[in-house]
Amino acid sequence: MVAAVVGLTVPTHLPPDDRLPGLVRFGLAVVAFAVAQLARLRFRTASGMVSITWGEAALVVCLYLVPAGWLPAAALLGAGAAWTTMSLVADRRSALELIRIAGSVSAATALAAAVASALGRPLLAALTPELALALTAGAVVYLLTTAWLGGAGLALLHGIPIGPPLLAALRGKLLMFVGNVAVGLVVVTLLELDPRWLLLLPPPLWLLQQTYRHRLRADQERRTWRRFAEATAALNQLDERGVATAAVTGALTLFGAELVEVDVARGDGRWRRYRADTGAQVRDREVEPPVATGSGEHELVRRLTVGSSEVGQLRVRFPRSAPPTARERDGVAAFGDALAAALHDAATHRELRLVTARSSYEAVHDQLTGLLNRAALLAKGDQALRQRAHDHPVALLLLDINQFKEVNDTLGHAAGDQLLRLAASRLATMARPGDLLGRLGGDEFALLLTTVPVVDDRTAPLAYALRQAREIAERLAAPTEVAGVRMSVEVAVGVVVADAGTADLTELLRRADIAMYQAKEGGSVAAYDSSRDAASTDHLALLAELREALEADDQLVLALQPAVDLTTGAPTGVEALIRWRHPRRGWLSPADFIRPVENSEQLGSFTRYVLDKALAVAAGWAREGLDIPISVNLSARSLLDPRLPAEIGEALRRHQVPPHRLVLEITETVVMSELEVIDEVLATLRSMGVQLAVDDFGTGFSSLTFLTRIAVDELKVDRSFVIRMADSPEAAAIVRTTVGLAHELGLRVVAEGVETAEQRTALAELGCTAAQGYHFFKPMPADKIGAVLGSLLDTARGNVFPLRADGAS
Repeated sequence: MVAAVVGLTVPTHLPPDDRLPGLVRFGLAVVAFAVAQLARLRFRTASGMVSITWGEAALVVCLYLVPAGWLPAAALLGAGAAWTTMSLVADRRSALELIRIAGSVSAATALAAAVASALGRPLLAALTPELALALTAGAVVYLLTTAWLGGAGLALLHGIPIGPPLLAALRGKLLMFVGNVAVGLVVVTLLELDPRWLLLLPPPLWLLQQTYRHRLRADQERRTWRRFAEATAALNQLDERGVATAAVTGALTLFGAELVEVDVARGDGRWRRYRADTGAQVRDREVEPPVATGSGEHELVRRLTVGSSEVGQLRVRFPRSAPPTARERDGVAAFGDALAAALHDAATHRELRLVTARSSYEAVHDQLTGLLNRAALLAKGDQALRQRAHDHPVALLLLDINQFKEVNDTLGHAAGDQLLRLAASRLATMARPGDLLGRLGGDEFALLLTTVPVVDDRTAPLAYALRQAREIAERLAAPTEVAGVRMSVEVAVGVVVADAGTADLTELLRRADIAMYQAKEGGSVAAYDSSRDAASTDHLALLAELREALEADDQLVLALQPAVDLTTGAPTGVEALIRWRHPRRGWLSPADFIRPVENSEQLGSFTRYVLDKALAVAAGWAREGLDIPISVNLSARSLLDPRLPAEIGEALRRHQVPPHRLVLEITETVVMSELEVIDEVLATLRSMGVQLAVDDFGTGFSSLTFLTRIAVDELKVDRSFVIRMADSPEAAAIVRTTVGLAHELGLRVVAEGVETAEQRTALAELGCTAAQGYHFFKPMPADKIGAVLGSLLDTARGNVFPLRADGAS
């Protein structure tokens, strides 16, 4: 405004014979600036609404028509009148905002006029290249000044840096600026030649305005779609807070809003509101369920639903100077739909996490007491033993509640459960960090002490463990009330101490169980006494001798027993059975040594040894042209080792045996455990191509459950059913059901222990495809079975006859 007043006092240099009075020229300048502002184009940015006008064209023309000193006042009046009119019609801007805009245009005009006048004298001067450059320089100053002042206004209004709105204004105005300068120079040229030529300008100017509008809209739509894609992609979070935070910040940027709120419906009936304004700081708090309201002139409200479920509400408030357009209303609706799906997915994922966590917890914890269950205690206990030094002492305490059955019988099972929970709670308070506490079942609890003090005195660990056991017995014996009856919980505690590398937890439990029964015989606490464990000494000696046998390579030998097709007599597979040619004990069957091996640390070495022997035999068959799978029995404990699939894969590659020619037989004892590591190991073996067979099928209580968990290739009917099949309708029914189930599931079925021709005939009538047993072959050495297999294949091929003679029609 100062520039406008001062400019009017500057002397003018109009020609004396000028046909237009000065007041008319000033009026033309006011009209030119007003028209330039009215012909604005608007676009929304993340910083707010930006308007671009024909101001540079008006400036160039007015510099030619009007003295430079008059232009700030003319711009102030023209811009003020134009923006006041637009505010009354559509924008509803405040008086302060109108003064700011008009003042910005006037200030920019003053600077531009000063620059142009310094470089040339444009007033009524012939257009020369030098003058054109001066006018262009003035237009550039006008562009930069208006852009800077507009960006500063938006920055102050919204509390944001000036950079983004300034760059947005310059980027949107660049093409129009070039056109504006060109139009201004053309108008000046036509005024010089003959003003009547100006009558031809309206159509080209209208087309140019539409070109500007189309280009601006295309650029804006491209940026809008890019921001929409970025905003919706940011919604792909796995938690409610992440989705809602991305929604409010993304909507602020996408729609140029001044406030965004997302109300989220929780599954428990509560609501939480996430809110952000132009400061982009997200705040959240609990709120009452929102009242259903419709959208307004400056605010859009969108209910967020997925199907019939309401997941929240989106509220977007636009600046009063830039109400939402129809396109922006559609954009809010589309964004709301994407937000609803994201919030629903986040809620579903949260529920899935809770269910998974609950299932994982229940898989390893006793439901009644919350302690580790037997399977988890065995797995975690063995892991803890492996993590300790080989000679580090550990202690296992096995507890059994005395007269627990009497409590159940007298006070009821609810009282018994209360007693178990009480005992578990007291035991948990006495367990130290690193100890493992679990309920084995019934009224038995086990506590593994892994922090037994290590001192020079070898008796110190046992003395420490016994002290702990007595303290536990005393604490548990403290009087308490169960089902309204005051009683004392008395326990028998069996204690065993051993070095971590000498036994696994299963063996420690066996020893602790012996000690516990010793405690029941006299006193409440007893230590394991190896002299009262008849199996212990012999087993330990046997395990020591097994280590030597694994190194000798000539004591453990394979006995191979083929299974044959009941229709053709062809071999369907060969089971590898291990025998021990003991130098002192003579020939030992698996029943003599497998159980101690499974409960020892040598299981891994033993399993690798047998697999290596079996695959070496299978590789020899391949060289002889015999494509027959070989079966190896696998201990359930071996499946607890996640390294097993890699070791088997390495053995297959070393012997160059295809994975499908190895069949791993697992027993239904695997069903008893639902440890995740077992399912992962079996799934990895399946993905490698190794076949799986269920040995002794039908003897476990979870046979069908097992088949729903683990994909297998073969079922082996237990020999106990085959032997009793002729005399027992129940056994025959089990065999018939197993065969039918195998056919339905597309599995092979092999009957074990076939000893008579009658059994073979009965199995064939039931639809059993293959069998093995003494009726066919006894287990035989590896150096003899190759010839037997070749003979069986030749015989089977010889039994196939053509239905017609060659050449017959």
